[in-house]
Amino acid sequence: MSHKIGRILLTGAAGNLGRIIRPGLREQAKVLRLTDIAPLPEAPVEGEESTLCDLADRGALDTLLEGVDLIVHMGGASHEQRFDPLMRSNVLAVYNLYDAALAHGVRRVVYASSNHVTGYYESTECVTPGMAMRPDSLYATTKGFGELVGSFYWHRHGIETICLRIGSCTEQPKSQRALAAWLSHRDLCELVRCAIAAPAVGFAVVNGVSNNPVKWYDGDAAELIGYRPQDSAGEHAEEIAAKWPPLRSGHLLQRWQAGNILRQDYRLDGGIPPELENPV
Repeated sequence: MSHKIGRILLTGAAGNLGRIIRPGLREQAKVLRLTDIAPLPEAPVEGEESTLCDLADRGALDTLLEGVDLIVHMGGASHEQRFDPLMRSNVLAVYNLYDAALAHGVRRVVYASSNHVTGYYESTECVTPGMAMRPDSLYATTKGFGELVGSFYWHRHGIETICLRIGSCTEQPKSQRALAAWLSHRDLCELVRCAIAAPAVGFAVVNGVSNNPVKWYDGDAAELIGYRPQDSAGEHAEEIAAKWPPLRSGHLLQRWQAGNILRQDYRLDGGIPPELENPV
């Protein structure tokens, strides 16, 4: 796909990740259609069009997907919370999106998953896409549902999906966990660019992390799509060590790859489980 794609739909365009990748997507699309449930912080520019849409409303998606060639799905809930809002944003919305994609002949979806779908592997392990998901939260469970939907629609209907298991995507790494899980903004843009431009991939999983010194992930489709991260949390290792001391040996946040999401108990409305207090 060296040429521009006719129309790319970016969901979640008003969110943090959507705003980061938006300029790069304009370079790959003849028309970039932006959508979110919230208003865009920046008005559309030349080559863009925008509309508000709740992806949980299946009827609205027929208009949204008219003329769309490829979907970059960055929409949905991005943190732990109770099930009802997660179900609407990360389960019903994803099903609706694929159902509408099938109806309108869309051939590829780039799906923003999360490395939290394997958060209950130990920090000494290296995870491959062939290993079972071990979600560390209700949020991660709904992200895993999206991967399964993508797999189903590829094998049943031939809609390609590249699942991006996005890590801690911040301007600079912010914790010890980032030594394995950090994804820089620049590498995020490159990751999405590669997922759009890659030739036939079928259904694939790529770990959305930079070239970090600690390796929790292996055996994904990064080489297949040509993703080669340029940044590394190792460049910030001294700063990380100074700001965030190592976790206490044996503490649950040190044992699991999940990190601080384990402190976000969906049952406690933001409260921290007692066993996860005093991590250092």
